Amino acid sequence: MSDFPELRIRVLKYFFILIFIVYAGRLFSMQILSGETYRQQAEITTRRTTVIPSQRGEIYDRNNDRPLVFNVDTFAVRITPAEVPLGEMPDLYARLEGILNISRDQIERKIPSRNDYRYFQPVEIAVNVDFRAIAMLAENIDTLPGVSWQSKPLRSYPETGSLSHLIGYMGNITRDELTMLYNKGYQSNDMIGKSGIERQYDEILRGKDGWETRTVDTWERRVSLEPVLREAPVMGKNLVLTIDRTIQTLAEKALGHRVGAAVVLRPHTGEILAMVSYPWYDPNIFNNSSGAEYQSLIDNPNKPLINRAIQSSYPPGSTFKVIMTTGILEEAAFSPDQFIDCPGEIFYGNRIWRCHIGKPGHGRLRLSQAMAQSCDIYYWAVGRDYLKEDRIAAYARDYGLGESTGIDLPGEVEGFIPTPQWKERRIHARWQAGDTMNMSIGQSYTLVTPLQMANMTAMTVNNGVIYRPHVLKEIRDPVSGAVEKLVAPEVLHRSEVSREVFNTVRRDMRGVVANGTAQYPLNIKAVEIAGKTGTSEVGLADRWHSWFSAFAPYETDTPEERVVVSVIVESVNDWEWWATYASAIIFQGIFAGQTYEQAVQTLGPQYGASSAPVYGRRE
Repeated sequence: MSDFPELRIRVLKYFFILIFIVYAGRLFSMQILSGETYRQQAEITTRRTTVIPSQRGEIYDRNNDRPLVFNVDTFAVRITPAEVPLGEMPDLYARLEGILNISRDQIERKIPSRNDYRYFQPVEIAVNVDFRAIAMLAENIDTLPGVSWQSKPLRSYPETGSLSHLIGYMGNITRDELTMLYNKGYQSNDMIGKSGIERQYDEILRGKDGWETRTVDTWERRVSLEPVLREAPVMGKNLVLTIDRTIQTLAEKALGHRVGAAVVLRPHTGEILAMVSYPWYDPNIFNNSSGAEYQSLIDNPNKPLINRAIQSSYPPGSTFKVIMTTGILEEAAFSPDQFIDCPGEIFYGNRIWRCHIGKPGHGRLRLSQAMAQSCDIYYWAVGRDYLKEDRIAAYARDYGLGESTGIDLPGEVEGFIPTPQWKERRIHARWQAGDTMNMSIGQSYTLVTPLQMANMTAMTVNNGVIYRPHVLKEIRDPVSGAVEKLVAPEVLHRSEVSREVFNTVRRDMRGVVANGTAQYPLNIKAVEIAGKTGTSEVGLADRWHSWFSAFAPYETDTPEERVVVSVIVESVNDWEWWATYASAIIFQGIFAGQTYEQAVQTLGPQYGASSAPVYGRRE
């Protein structure tokens, strides 16, 4: 019995020795005898993590019936520079140049240096690549080290007219943008919004990318059909805009191919129903790899990438007389029933100041008549001798001029309201009475945007209240369609000017249309309109900027139905005083429920795009 434990120990020892011999033999076989085979197999298989791009949210107009923007599936081609053997990069460029039909320089510019961290990451070199090119890449993948591709959704813009400035376009994220947005989950190959709604609400629209990890061989063939790990992408939210597609088209056609802008808004909410800027562009061109078409937009002297409704400012001309009238009445600076004689021209400060009508002038005018006839001499005299420059500037700021409206679109400019202090500091010259006279009729240094002009009119409609203009109406779930956020009206400013003053200003604006400078072009039956015409000088003898800003209906029991229309036609166009005619078409179309063609047929042939009436300067 004493030998039994020793026997068990010997058996156990021999057992462990046997196991060790077996494992040692197996390791010798794998590493020495079959080492080269396993080494080659390890080199041709790897795990590849692939990003699954999320579908970007769609954008709709206020009717939420069909998308203004949707996604299309395309392919993107990438190179991982670190996977390309040294010395083979030039040959790789040459092969890709022939397959992708893009220049070697375009590819080479996108490849980072060896010291850049992106050298070890996939770098996107082409997007919107067709299936034929992808098939050629797949056939030649063994001679294209480091090259890969994946499905990538791109934006499609079916309506490429004036909506381009509102909706914007997409582009590859830049290094500077990535630096600012990296902590928000953006990656080096992301497409992001570059302008308009696409940029303003990029984080809401973009969703969240997914990813999956698979085992592939050197030809990118899947070794396993099922992914090792996977996280599904999350689609971005859908946006419903305040824009009415019908009114947008109406305003677009009414402005026609004239450099300028038109804004239509609801004054009691700040909702933008239409925003047109011409010239516009086709945002689909940014889906192409070539930058030639983009460069042509940059080089265009009319700057089609600029949204003139919010990104260009102009002298307001005689539309500024709405502000002047408000100040005169509120300050009681000059009795509205007192007359000033307009002989057509006056001599002041060693120069002749001519009213727009010329000799013999308007004759004796009180305030309401001066507004209706847009008499420069009346406003020169009252502004210079009674209201004064500081109060004029104060009322202009009260109307929101000289500062951003806060609209939910990028790139808005503030315009400018001059003051004596500014002139001394900037131009090193004293403010003169002539500066006050120029300011009184919206000339010289004063600058406003078409949207600010629309807000000015909205303030008179709302008895001193301005609502923040906005183009987003709702955010919706892309699957259920449920409303996740509804944008409510937001008060931007409340004026302390009395309600009685605004009542008088609106009445005087009605006089402009009923028996003043806008009587003929705004003589329409669909609705009563009140507004103010304007022409602003640009140093040319035969043309001016043409302005008109108005609201309708003039009187109504339901203020919610009112709309404001603000139109400018730049002086680069042949002179035709078109802003008033374009506004008439827009009002006719909205309140008669007509298309552009129907509105023109109702109003008469003089409202047609090819038969615009030509006048001398009108106010």
